[in-house]
Amino acid sequence: MRDILERLRQSAGGPIGQYMSRVHGYFAFPKLEGEIGPYMRFRGREVLNWSLNNYLGLANHPEVRQADTEGTERFGLAAPMGARMMSGQTAYHEQLERELADFVGKEDAFLLNFGYQGMISIIDSLLTHRDVVVYDAESHACIIDGLRMHKGRRFVYAHNDDSSLRRQLRHATDLAEEQGGGVLVITEGVFGMKGDLGFLDVIVALKQEFSFCLLVDDAHGFGTMGSGGRGTADHFGVTEGVDVLFSTFAKSMAGFGAFVAGERWLVNLLRYNMRSQLYAKSLPLPMVVGALKRLDIIRRHPEYREQLWMITRALQEGLRQNGFDIGVTQSPVTPVYMRGGNEEGTNLIVDLRENYGIFCSIVIYPVIPKGEIILRLIPTAAHTLSDVERTIEAFKAVREKFESGYYRSMPIPQLADKEFRVR
Repeated sequence: MRDILERLRQSAGGPIGQYMSRVHGYFAFPKLEGEIGPYMRFRGREVLNWSLNNYLGLANHPEVRQADTEGTERFGLAAPMGARMMSGQTAYHEQLERELADFVGKEDAFLLNFGYQGMISIIDSLLTHRDVVVYDAESHACIIDGLRMHKGRRFVYAHNDDSSLRRQLRHATDLAEEQGGGVLVITEGVFGMKGDLGFLDVIVALKQEFSFCLLVDDAHGFGTMGSGGRGTADHFGVTEGVDVLFSTFAKSMAGFGAFVAGERWLVNLLRYNMRSQLYAKSLPLPMVVGALKRLDIIRRHPEYREQLWMITRALQEGLRQNGFDIGVTQSPVTPVYMRGGNEEGTNLIVDLRENYGIFCSIVIYPVIPKGEIILRLIPTAAHTLSDVERTIEAFKAVREKFESGYYRSMPIPQLADKEFRVR
């Protein structure tokens, strides 16, 4: 028999963790310090930051900071004590649920402590082993982990491919009929890596041919897409066709927590069956009253969303006009695609951060296939046009070095935290 701890020790940290001694503190787990915003400090130097999902710039909004502070002073972080079902229910939780449901055009909503665990628990609550799932190939990790708990069959369709979805729906429908179950389709409103939209209009139209329940993860769409930021379903005009709508407060709301919305009977079913909520402490009151203020600001200040899209268009159009490949993004998420090895990509990002003062995320193998590099930028309402101009000029400079082979001939610098040790 093999010892579990010995196996884990010899695995060197798994597919990503095996690189921890070289990347920790710089490429992975970097420490951005100072007030949240476009300019922060990284390793003691100011950088222009494009790596925060603070879409509407609410993280340091004075009304938000005041609401967070007053909520903490009034209630402390302990209140309410206990799970919602037992002793953690408050009028503020109920108010936020009503306002969220009204905002996204659903009958009811249920607050969740965490978005990631919430999605896992939603999937678990909706399905039995007789049910069949059909999901997009590029679904977020929280969806994949939720499906790992499903004891029934599942089919994956090629990303945003209607012919592939139709084919998998036929398989799923036949199997569900044999087993006496139903079909659940899962997709995202905005895909967080590529920035393209889930083709919700196409999926909803397929309900005329197939019988299925539709679950949409709209983490990146809430606050950015649709009328007044009501989300991607609103953007496509198919809100009624989405049966279960999920989003988090971690993006446009610059907060903590999440919610799921739908018909009242269905939300009540989730309210009484989501194990991640039934057996977890209630979302603390400062976070609830803070979320109420954030939602209020989103409704009162459409100019923040307009500013976000002005910056987004300037950034994306500027990159395209200068020959950068940003793929098929239809949202603020802005990926810049390049072809090269991990060494080139890591040297480029070091140059970008150290010599040009631009901080953005890099995605390389093993997260994506070998030979591919993605530089991921997240514009926000707090950025300015001068920030965009500076960034495009920096990208032009590092691309010239990249194409000349400059980064290929360099050794990867050892920039990981010296205090971090892999034992």
